[in-house]
Amino acid sequence: MGRNPRRDLVAGLTVAVVALPLALGFGVSSGLGAQAGLATAVVAGAVAAVFGGSNLQVSGPTGAMTVVLLPIVARHGPGGVLMVGLIAGLIVVGLAVARAGRYMAYIPASVVEGFTLGIALVIGLQQVPNALGVPKPEGDRVLEVTWRAVEAFAGAPDWTAAGLAGGVAAVMLIGARLKPTVPFSIIAVIGATLVAQLFRLDDATPIGTLPAGLPAPSLGFVDLSQLGSLIAPAMAVAALAALESLLSAQVADGMTVGQKHDPDRELFGQGLANLAAPLFGGVPATGAIARTAVNVRTGASSRLSALTHAAVLAVIVFAAAPLVSRIPLAALAGVLLATAVRMVEVGSLRAMARATRSDAVVLVLTAVATLALDLVYAVVIGFVVAGGLALRAVAKQARLAEVDFRADLPGEHGEEEHALLAEHIVAYRIDGPLFFAAAHRFLLELSEVADVHVVILRMSRVTTVDATGALVLKDAVEKLNRRGIAVMTSGVRPEQRQALEAVGALDLLRLDGREFATTPEAIAAARAHLHGAGVVLPPPRQKVHPGLAEEPRTPFTEESRPQSSQESLR
Repeated sequence: MGRNPRRDLVAGLTVAVVALPLALGFGVSSGLGAQAGLATAVVAGAVAAVFGGSNLQVSGPTGAMTVVLLPIVARHGPGGVLMVGLIAGLIVVGLAVARAGRYMAYIPASVVEGFTLGIALVIGLQQVPNALGVPKPEGDRVLEVTWRAVEAFAGAPDWTAAGLAGGVAAVMLIGARLKPTVPFSIIAVIGATLVAQLFRLDDATPIGTLPAGLPAPSLGFVDLSQLGSLIAPAMAVAALAALESLLSAQVADGMTVGQKHDPDRELFGQGLANLAAPLFGGVPATGAIARTAVNVRTGASSRLSALTHAAVLAVIVFAAAPLVSRIPLAALAGVLLATAVRMVEVGSLRAMARATRSDAVVLVLTAVATLALDLVYAVVIGFVVAGGLALRAVAKQARLAEVDFRADLPGEHGEEEHALLAEHIVAYRIDGPLFFAAAHRFLLELSEVADVHVVILRMSRVTTVDATGALVLKDAVEKLNRRGIAVMTSGVRPEQRQALEAVGALDLLRLDGREFATTPEAIAAARAHLHGAGVVLPPPRQKVHPGLAEEPRTPFTEESRPQSSQESLR
């Protein structure tokens, strides 16, 4: 933090100016009031900056967390939300201890984009009541609440609040295009507040009285009787806190050169932040992508900027609470409406939708589920659907292809002998994964093998085998054996043996000595098997030393076939 403190201090001050209206707005949207948003920004912002795994991350209340908290407030009240924050903090710390941060890389980009689009839609719709200046209708379904608010406004329209909200949003969106480095959010909020005060706009409802300072740490909200019913919401909050924080840290790394966050330490810092914030009346917090991006763009290079952001907000809480309490709710609604619009990256959505049909389906499904259900269900649904489509694509790569075995046939043979062997031996190469998603198609193809005497399975190109694939292989071998077809394998990899041995597939092959390391060995054994059955010529003799006489070769005829050959064929 001592390398370039001036730039970090300036960056921290800039982020604080941007974060102030967002913290107030998200506090109001969560249902706990503007003071809860400020307490979260100060306490969680400072704790996460000290103990987190990113030098550039800025933490605090976010729109995504607000979406999850609204139903919790409706069902359990403010005390339930604070209790959920404590439990979620413990869960996130546990994830850090379990080193779960590395698994962030497995979340598909289409799920993340759909998740972000859905959050933006929910945040925007949540602001409709305040933007229209009507009381917020009862309910925790955002579409239903929005519709009722529009109906209430249509019954008695008053454009004062709508004008303030629209003006703030327009200033922010237009100003960001013209001068991206200027904090137009605070300028627009100050302007809306002055207009409401100067013209005494009675319909511009202020956010309300704020306490002059942070409350002392307290556990008075803890109600152990609610603990059982709060576990599921706390797990949802913890999952979101971990997901959004690691996403934000990745964004910060991508915007800089030489910065690399520690995902497990970042989870640890976010867990401690969520343990600390409820003690001061704050809501659960995450890493904030918008504030982190501002922090990076304004030249931050260390944790000093995030600490400065928290300190500046603390000074505002202690010194300017009466002024902040006069900000109209409609102005904060405008800030959040503009924030929701800026969250949607049209270029990224268009690229994702054009990438593959599966990506487009997952993106739309995740966004719709976020809007219609809730955020955690949406992520789970998107992840499951993306995983299912990925498995389907991988399963299509598994192929069972008949191959010409003449190149691997040991000895010297003429065309007639090649043709004779091809009538009785067929070789198949298995490519790709032999697992549950592709195994049954493999069994169907293998069961349709024509009437031959030997099937050789070349398995050197099998990438993975699970229990289902091993069972299907065993079943296929047993069915072919019952038809009198001998099955031989070659090239089984060491990492595939555990699954094959566990279900008894290898034992079935070893019973008759039909597992081989290489394909030529398997072909030689297949030819010997046919010779023993009296079907083809005996194996060619190996070349002998020039000084030794070679035994005469006896032509094979039907009369010379051993009597036992008929039994072997049966």
